[in-house]
Amino acid sequence: MPRASAADAAATARRVLDVASAHFAEHGYAAASVDDIARAADVTRGAVYHHYTSKPLLFAAVASAQQQLVADAILAATENSTPDSALHEGSHAFLDAITRGAAARVLLVDGPAVLSWEDWRRFDADGPAATLREGLTEAGITPALQDALTAALSGAMNELALWLSERQTDAAARAQAHDALDLLLDAVAPRPQ
Repeated sequence: MPRASAADAAATARRVLDVASAHFAEHGYAAASVDDIARAADVTRGAVYHHYTSKPLLFAAVASAQQQLVADAILAATENSTPDSALHEGSHAFLDAITRGAAARVLLVDGPAVLSWEDWRRFDADGPAATLREGLTEAGITPALQDALTAALSGAMNELALWLSERQTDAAARAQAHDALDLLLDAVAPRPQ
């Protein structure tokens, strides 16, 4: 039997990753089944393990992909922003991106338990927290406060995202979450009037 081309292998790995993202989001890590993921991706269980080695490593790949989607949303929202508005626009983009699709369940609910607290913190520190710190720098926050404010705002936004993810279809809750985020951000880095 001929071996799959590199392009075929990459397409298979991507299909498995996409199916696994949806599966972990719907069922959670504990109830996720590699057999069900393989079946839904129309591959063998061996193909899943060939590309991702284990269920925890498949989850880590899903978490990494979700983290990248959140980062992409932040970058898109701030691409043409002024330094005065980038912190606010990026923070709102984070809140929306992490509460839609698989991101909330994968990154905020299962992530800390499955990846280990240290690995999850590294994911956050290398992704949204780093972008938040850049936003604080651009907003003129003194370097002496940047680490503490990054931790405080990151924690607050993660909690707000968890709260909002439990109210996915509640438009009033989404508006309240964004209003609350503005209050926090305005206290740290008021936007010019």
